[in-house]
Amino acid sequence: MNEMILLKLGELVLKGLNRRSFEDKLQANIHRRLNNLGQFRVYTRQSTTYVEPMREDCDMDGAWEAMKKVFGVVGLSRARACEKDKDAILQACREYLDERLKSARTFKVETKRADKTFPMTSIQLSQYVGGELHELYPNLQVDVHHPELTVYVEIRDYAAFVHANPDPGAGGLPVGINGRAVALLSGGIDSPVASWMIAKRGVALEMVHFFSYPYTSPEAKDKVIELARLLTPYTGRLTVHVVPFTAIQEELRRSCPEELFTIIMRRFMMRISEAVARRCGAKALVTGECLGQVASQTMEAMAVTGAVVEMPILRPCVGLDKEEIVQIARKIGTFETSILPYEDCCTVFTPRHPRLRPLPGEVEAAESKLDIEGMVRAAVEGIERIHV
Repeated sequence: MNEMILLKLGELVLKGLNRRSFEDKLQANIHRRLNNLGQFRVYTRQSTTYVEPMREDCDMDGAWEAMKKVFGVVGLSRARACEKDKDAILQACREYLDERLKSARTFKVETKRADKTFPMTSIQLSQYVGGELHELYPNLQVDVHHPELTVYVEIRDYAAFVHANPDPGAGGLPVGINGRAVALLSGGIDSPVASWMIAKRGVALEMVHFFSYPYTSPEAKDKVIELARLLTPYTGRLTVHVVPFTAIQEELRRSCPEELFTIIMRRFMMRISEAVARRCGAKALVTGECLGQVASQTMEAMAVTGAVVEMPILRPCVGLDKEEIVQIARKIGTFETSILPYEDCCTVFTPRHPRLRPLPGEVEAAESKLDIEGMVRAAVEGIERIHV
């Protein structure tokens, strides 16, 4: 039988009557990730999802890397299927795990017997396979507590499977199972991490980026599109809504107190993002804000910023410190792009002494002379949509 990939499901298995909808969403996401890698059969049995190549030309290495980034999977293994017979299982171990068995010093065999009609118990099969492998590979010593190599044997409905130590999966929930949100994507470190974290909780994303040409360069926009591209192995397809923001920033510079500029600018970002969200059927906004990191991210500032929208604002990074955010950015591959020296619109016209604890009344008074509705409408009508 062919090599295949076994995906171990995470918190999906704790779901009740709606568990099937979670599994269906996961399978749909897997099919999309495998679309360009060959013809695969994907099915779920007994809390395991099987990815089985149907043709010899399937890209198994590509599928393996793609499956590592599918949310909803906590562990994955490349496995060999064989007949449910003790000697066939032993032969599969010898053929499929030969190199690992030759290079390891200590090992154990662990058996899971989902098919209770199999004539041997899990312990009996482990003892049989382990004893035979110990005889065949003189370099191996049995260590049931801390083995260098664990040989896994699984007896399931249709076949037996052998594999070695599984790799960790991405965890979380299948993207799309918890609805859709709009993430504000700047060119910094925090917002891609926030987008990844909320996608991990099963949320499909649309991205909004605020572009202030000529104060920010075309390279800055290209950097954001690249960040979105780096997120797509986890999130699936993305649309980046690029908002022309120059006119709004210039008007705020002319008309508003300097110390409130950043707060009022962010209130406009929220209004525009909510308008985009309503157009694309999203139910929440996502930001990379981290409590106390900059002047606009105090409790008071975030309260005033969020007061202009009715949708929930999700801030997955709010309790992390910068080093924790950087570690995640490195893990998901966005860090090196985020630190490229192209400024985003948040650095344009930065106040010398921004207000740390603005009051709602004073901000509303400063905005009273602005045509807020007209400015938001013009920005939304000028949006460029880029599909990644």
